[in-house]
Amino acid sequence: MTLGPVDSSKVPRFAGPATFARLPRLDQVERAGVAVVGVPFDTGVSYRPGARFGPAAVREASRLLRPYHPGLDVSPFERVQVADAGDIAVNPFDIGAAIETIEGAADDLDAKLVTIGGDHTIALPLLRSAARKHGPVALVHFDAHLDTWDTYFGAEYTHGTPFRRAVEEGILDTEALSHVGIRGSLYGKKDLEEDRRLGFGIVTAADVLRRGLDEVIDLLRQRVGDRPLYLSVDIDVLDPAHAPGTGTPEAGGLTSRELLEILRGLAGLNLVGADVVEVAPAYDHAEITSIAASHVAYDLVSLLALQEKI
Repeated sequence: MTLGPVDSSKVPRFAGPATFARLPRLDQVERAGVAVVGVPFDTGVSYRPGARFGPAAVREASRLLRPYHPGLDVSPFERVQVADAGDIAVNPFDIGAAIETIEGAADDLDAKLVTIGGDHTIALPLLRSAARKHGPVALVHFDAHLDTWDTYFGAEYTHGTPFRRAVEEGILDTEALSHVGIRGSLYGKKDLEEDRRLGFGIVTAADVLRRGLDEVIDLLRQRVGDRPLYLSVDIDVLDPAHAPGTGTPEAGGLTSRELLEILRGLAGLNLVGADVVEVAPAYDHAEITSIAASHVAYDLVSLLALQEKI
């Protein structure tokens, strides 16, 4: 038996502690198969700060999530014990120290992780931890931006560099790397050339529109195959109409429906971990962004739950 969310017929959704989806805390269960953990860190941003408040905002917006997912035909909280592991307390003044803390905490959590950021810098230590457990992992990266730049102002560790560092460190399977939702202006054509050299394939936001969801899903599934897979979702993959509360918004993005349908289309792949990052609630309106991110996190939890044998 699993310990599930608070019963909303007895405790109104707007009452009680704001754990993710009103799930039990990690210290309330014997063991969790899936843990939702926050990383309130945004020292790696290059434009608008505020993603350090993302985990709290996403948890608050998750109060309306219910225990059955009809799109995937799964009751994730019954199929596997899911718990909220709280936040990883990281140094807000030292990026290197923060990365080490995140990596160590991810190693210590004996569960598959769905991590709520925080800025995209946090993907690097999470990938290090995943690769230590599973070997080099395939990556499907949802984002408006490549995040494979070399440095910003001479800094090697920022929210725009995690996947270049991950390739350099050998923790990604370079035969199975994909960006989805890329759009907007670049510093130059060399950005695309260097990204291709690192091994990434690109599905632009325009490709999603023109080629359609089914073709995009098929392309991603073929590229990943049966490899261990990590999913990283920058909420700015969504158009600002669907996610205004983020640090680096770009026009012309995916709808929340498109993003969720692509994620659901990846059911059955060997998912080993995931994150949703860059929610900056100070720029949000009516919780639009945090609601979208809470549903993304719920789908990620559900994908992991589907892998559990019953």
